[in-house]
Amino acid sequence: MSVTTAGPVAVRRRLGLPMVVLAMAQLVISLDHSIVYVALPQIGASLGFLDHDLQWVVSAYVVATGGFLLLGGRAADLLGRRRMFLVATSVYALASLVGGFAQSPGVLLSVRAAQGIGGSLLFPATLSLINTTYPEGPLRNRALALWGAAGAGGLCLGSLLGGALVHSYGWPSVFLVNVPVALALAVLGWFLFAVDPVSDRRRRFDVAGSLTATAGLTSLVFLLVYAPATGWTRPAALSAGALALFSLLLFVVIEARTSDPLMPVRLLRHRGLAAAAALAALFSATFSSLPYFLTLYFQTVRGYDALATGLCFLVPALVVAAGTQAGAPAVSRFGVRRLLAGGLGAGAVGTLALVPAVSAQGPYAALLPGIVLMSLGQGAFWTALWIAAARGISPGDQGMASGIASTSLQMGGAVGLAVLVAAASGIGAESSIPALVDGMKVALLLTSGALALGMLLIVVPRSRAAA
Repeated sequence: MSVTTAGPVAVRRRLGLPMVVLAMAQLVISLDHSIVYVALPQIGASLGFLDHDLQWVVSAYVVATGGFLLLGGRAADLLGRRRMFLVATSVYALASLVGGFAQSPGVLLSVRAAQGIGGSLLFPATLSLINTTYPEGPLRNRALALWGAAGAGGLCLGSLLGGALVHSYGWPSVFLVNVPVALALAVLGWFLFAVDPVSDRRRRFDVAGSLTATAGLTSLVFLLVYAPATGWTRPAALSAGALALFSLLLFVVIEARTSDPLMPVRLLRHRGLAAAAALAALFSATFSSLPYFLTLYFQTVRGYDALATGLCFLVPALVVAAGTQAGAPAVSRFGVRRLLAGGLGAGAVGTLALVPAVSAQGPYAALLPGIVLMSLGQGAFWTALWIAAARGISPGDQGMASGIASTSLQMGGAVGLAVLVAAASGIGAESSIPALVDGMKVALLLTSGALALGMLLIVVPRSRAAA
């Protein structure tokens, strides 16, 4: 028997298990982005990946997720949030099962792309379920804080869990662990979430817009991931760029002529959503890129094994979770804008504090002040970000709004990591220790500067308005 919405009292009663299920779904999405980091050496050796192709175990997930998020957001609005939740968790379970038994690079990369598609359907469905179930205000803020703790913490927990699993059971375990979790989420979602209402027959699914947007965004994310490492003039890069430009231009033409577009123009004119999308891109380009460099530092510079590397992420995971929980009451007390600025400021100072602590011989304890401050800012900012993205959006557009903001999140991550790796002189596992340390310092300085600039862009307009 599915839970039905019967007003504020019923909503309050559902803050238990249903919210835990939604948070766990977000944790799965976040974990799958980073859980493979510490498993990459084993994956490469076991399946025969070439060194320059191994990054696509991560990138295939990013490309597929970024390309399908707008489609996933609109599907949640028109086809049903509960229905898309069930479909997405089932896709995750099946893809992860195949991944655990993969015997070739091609199969594993296909699995990672399928997981990415599952994430692009699950993310907006999960977020829109929260935003349409809980009324705007403190109640929704608390729900988003729990959801945010799972998402932001998962970026760090992925390395911790991945390290423990790889150490004990080998690389296939980072895929197989998803199978029972995803199936359990599907079963719980079937029983706990309200049955989707009968779809409005006046609203049509924009098939042409969906196809062109998905093709354009997938090609664009592929270009942003592929070209910085291999060159912008390579045939694959040129082809991806041409396809992205053609598809996105065609998408604009189609959207201007259809009566029920995939991405309504009114949402793009919503200042709060536009600002949240920009901030989501900044978050992913900075905060979300740091686990890559820290994993490289712990494994290659310090020589830690998978388990030790994972344990190094325990502190940031706990602090991020604490930051997300502090974010909900802080929004009520200080407001969304101040919390966003404060989170970026803390992140900028914390990241800057990591620069002198990164060395070939320095102790892990030297990193802790910077890690704690950075993680606290990351958690608080994450909660405030999704509160801002949902404000003032009608229930019928919550899925699309989630898709827009999360697409920016993925785009920012693709661009940010590519820029930081390029600025760090293309560092990787094959780089020398001095080059890795110097490159990481450059990446940290750029990240700190970007976070500080973001904070100023939030603070300065308000200061001028007050004057």
